[in-house]
Amino acid sequence: MAISPGSDAAFSSQKSTLSESPRSKKFPLTEEEIFYMNCRAAYLTVFKSSLDNIISKDQLCLALQHAGRNPSQKTINKYWTPQTAKLNFDDFCLILRKEKPTSKAELLKSFKQLDVNDDGSILHTDLYKLLTKRGEKMTREEVNAIINLADVNADGKFDYIKFCKLYMTTNEQCLKTTLEKLEVDSKLRRQQFGSHMEGSPERDPSPVPKPSPNIIRKTDQESFSNKGDTRSSSLTTTREFRTSVSFTITMGASSKQNSKLTEPNSIKEWQCVQSKGCFFLEEDGEIISHQYRMQIAQRSLVYLTIKPLNLSQAEGKPSPWLSVDTALYILKENESQANLQLMCFTELRNREMFGWTGELGPGIYWLIPSTTGCRLKKEIKPITEEAQLVHRDETGELFLTKEFRSTLSDIFEVIDLDGNGLLSLEEYNFFELRTSGEKCDEDAWAVCRENFDTKKNELTRQGFMDLNLMEANDGEGDPRDLWVTLHSMGYNKALELTEACPFVIDIYADKCKPRIKTVHMEACSGQLEKAICKSVLNKGDAKVMDGYENIIVHTYKCDTWITSVIENKSDNKVIIHINNELSKNCVNNRGLDIFAVEVAPKSTMVMHCFLIKAFCFINLKKTFLLLMLWINM
Repeated sequence: MAISPGSDAAFSSQKSTLSESPRSKKFPLTEEEIFYMNCRAAYLTVFKSSLDNIISKDQLCLALQHAGRNPSQKTINKYWTPQTAKLNFDDFCLILRKEKPTSKAELLKSFKQLDVNDDGSILHTDLYKLLTKRGEKMTREEVNAIINLADVNADGKFDYIKFCKLYMTTNEQCLKTTLEKLEVDSKLRRQQFGSHMEGSPERDPSPVPKPSPNIIRKTDQESFSNKGDTRSSSLTTTREFRTSVSFTITMGASSKQNSKLTEPNSIKEWQCVQSKGCFFLEEDGEIISHQYRMQIAQRSLVYLTIKPLNLSQAEGKPSPWLSVDTALYILKENESQANLQLMCFTELRNREMFGWTGELGPGIYWLIPSTTGCRLKKEIKPITEEAQLVHRDETGELFLTKEFRSTLSDIFEVIDLDGNGLLSLEEYNFFELRTSGEKCDEDAWAVCRENFDTKKNELTRQGFMDLNLMEANDGEGDPRDLWVTLHSMGYNKALELTEACPFVIDIYADKCKPRIKTVHMEACSGQLEKAICKSVLNKGDAKVMDGYENIIVHTYKCDTWITSVIENKSDNKVIIHINNELSKNCVNNRGLDIFAVEVAPKSTMVMHCFLIKAFCFINLKKTFLLLMLWINM
């Protein structure tokens, strides 16, 4: 059982501790600064420096626990996949943003579900059964450790109300102690975000002059890269005090004439394959999607496109996913899956479709779909009326409602990845993994084929409908399990698709028929972030932070989105504070106008993406970005 401290109490304790510091008395900390200080306090309880990397699941679990979380193994596995080698401090901060602490009320509610007598306690015998048999199973030794707590156990019963109070108090005290240690330790304090060393002058409220940054076009990149760091004397000075530099970047949409996607003239003679997929928005705001491997048998001209999938929504229902931006990154596999080379991405656009045309040699390619996350966000509007999923006729027989059948038909369209009108076991298992977390094995699939309509050993649309009707009958008309499936697929209580974006990929080649296979359904991170950084460095413009030649902001602009990447060429980490409050006519993927990112030495990271709101505007308003830089030596 994963349990966490209450967010309200923990936050209050942290805020109280921080308010006693000399700095916060003069300059009250923002919630953002408090968050980053808490992240740093937890991290530095486990590691000597925030530059140290998390290199194992155990270290990740320990760091999260010090941050007031108590992650389950499922949560750990979500962030530490078989491809993960290490996580840095910035990764840790992102995880903490997604994994919110549980409140005391939520914790009590979880225990109350196990309280059969509703008396605030659970029999030890029941506790053994529940904790060792259900969910993420605990060992008997772990359960004994809970039962042996004298303060919360008596007469063979576990007092979970006292336990919750004890647990919350303990976590609050741990957080307070950690923050106090961070505050008084001068060596750790020098690593805080935006803090000053002892004896440093107070912040001057007057604005810092903003010199125009140097602008580097791609033609200048090679000569710039060979310059090296010629400002050693300036950097030596920053060892004695922390400095800040600010400047404004003006970003507008690209005015390139060749940004329009057009089909090759002879495309009707080319061979084509198609595959569907979907972006799904997780509870923590993370986006996952299908990923693909493509095989090209011989060198060919290739035309690739991706666009949102148009479903047969009922008249009058909104189709918000059709406005979600989509992109496709093409990486070539060299020797192994771990060694992928970015080849291209779909930067050309025709209405809602994005595409790329060019030549690809024979080989295996990975296709990684991407969306900025600017449009695909958690829904906040309340649902006034819940849709009905099932009903009974006069005889008591159970039926699926017309509206629910229409929704199931759309879901069938989404999970029928090859578009042949049938569901193979492989396609059905992507659906099962998404909705239940488990796969259907061959034996279960054989039973499914015996009881439901199939064709060529694949499930028909009618068979899929009957399968859901059977589930409704198994629940005696209770729709709760059906709603779990619908929510997993991105539908709200009004049966509107609001937290998913189905898409379709088309691939044409002039010399051979491409082959495509869906291989994963994973988070849009890792290889994707590397690909985005590489594409922005290759295609975008670069601006050097004035006075710091090794800190470069790369910006790629097209007529629909703007992506910024920070490149840190120095041997030291840098912390960038970003202020987007002056931005106009756009939305960003972080959901914050003010935030901070930490960039490790000799590395790059995606700072943020902007999506232009009005695609049809000719004279787009500019987007202003204010960067504040702290160099930590």
